[in-house]
Amino acid sequence: MKNRTTSFLAMGALAAVAVVGSGWSSSQAQSMPIAEVSHIHGIAVNLSDPSRLYLATHDGVFLTSPDGTAEKVSSNTDDYMSFTSHPSDANTFFASGHPKTGGNSGFLVSRDGTSSWEQVSPGVNGPVDFHAMTVSPADPNVLYGLYGEIQTSTDGGKTWEVVGPPPADIYGLAASVTDPQTVYAATGQGVMISRDGAKTWEPSGPAGQPASFVNAAPDGTVYAFVVGSGLVKLAKSASEWEPITKRFGNRILIHFAADPSNPDNLFAVTQQSEVIVSNDGGKSWKPLG
Repeated sequence: MKNRTTSFLAMGALAAVAVVGSGWSSSQAQSMPIAEVSHIHGIAVNLSDPSRLYLATHDGVFLTSPDGTAEKVSSNTDDYMSFTSHPSDANTFFASGHPKTGGNSGFLVSRDGTSSWEQVSPGVNGPVDFHAMTVSPADPNVLYGLYGEIQTSTDGGKTWEVVGPPPADIYGLAASVTDPQTVYAATGQGVMISRDGAKTWEPSGPAGQPASFVNAAPDGTVYAFVVGSGLVKLAKSASEWEPITKRFGNRILIHFAADPSNPDNLFAVTQQSEVIVSNDGGKSWKPLG
């Protein structure tokens, strides 16, 4: 099972430092500077206040504030290895990972803003530990999760089935905004696309280099970070990917989210768990907070 943080940190030519804290313990602190939140596995924009960002971590879920701090909002300190938000319900989130007591958590749902979680299904051959997961904005009952193979659900996560063989080295999944059967994968060979519910795959965009994430923004734009090409995008209804910027130094973007109320506002997390923000559609970036 691929862990994208570990995988991209291991590329010595791309990063020379490990993910470490700086004196704060996420498992103990209820509030801390955003810059000190470590082991971030997923992010989501707060639909009620798009200036705030949910951070799913090794030690629970945090919510950022404009003052530069992040407060723990989950009632537990479980490890959320995959994390995504409902496309229209601000209080509903989906996750999978590891309880602090050990083992795998299966497929989880929170309906109170990440405070509490319940297992809706163990998944196929579970309890699963999805390391990548996405929900279809076109039909929120359709979800995809990666647990060795790609599993899909068409009933909101109650039942799952394994679909066709996945591409090698998947780091992330993103369901299309317009079609629940279309899903993108960030892989070690670039971005791949499936138009038949993850049964078969073909290349999309810059190929031959690893893509560390892929994300389908609410406006239909698909974003990806491709090693050697930097941040790229595929506009809604476009056929060609466009470069945005390569100016990230040795940083690699591994998680990404877009503000549904303003497509110029973008958020990302690097392989070093640095949370950054862009207010110009991804051309320039700065630390969040």
